[in-house]
Amino acid sequence: MNVDSTCPCGSGKTYAACCGPYLDHGQRPPTAEALMRSRYSGYVLAREDYLLRTWHESTRPETLDPSDASRLNWLGLKIVHTEAGGSDDRRGVVEFVARYKVGGKAHRLHETSRFVREGARWFYLDGV
Repeated sequence: MNVDSTCPCGSGKTYAACCGPYLDHGQRPPTAEALMRSRYSGYVLAREDYLLRTWHESTRPETLDPSDASRLNWLGLKIVHTEAGGSDDRRGVVEFVARYKVGGKAHRLHETSRFVREGARWFYLDGV
C-alpha cells in the first residue's frame, strides 16, 4: 500500500501515520483500539502474518483461510465503543462495525472484541 494513501482503518490519517508502522515496521500498537484498527487494515491488505502474530496464542487458529480473503471486499470500519485498553490497562474491549461485500452483496460484521496486554504487546483474544 502507498504510504501516502488514506489508511484503510478509517482514522482519516495516512497509512504511514497510522497502521503502516504496525503492519510494515514491527512497531507495537499502544492501545487496544490501535490494535483493532491495525488488524482491520491487516484484513483489508490480506496480511495473514500480521493477523496471526497479533492473535493471542490461547485462541489463535493455525492458519487463516486465504480463499475467504480473496472473496471479501472491505468497505469500512466504524469504532462504536471502547472500554479500557489504554497503555496502562491489561485488558480492553472494542466494539466495532466492519462493512464488506461478498459477491456484490453488502454485509456488516458487528463485533465486541476482547484484547489482552502482555508486557508491552496487545493481542486480540476473541470477539462476540
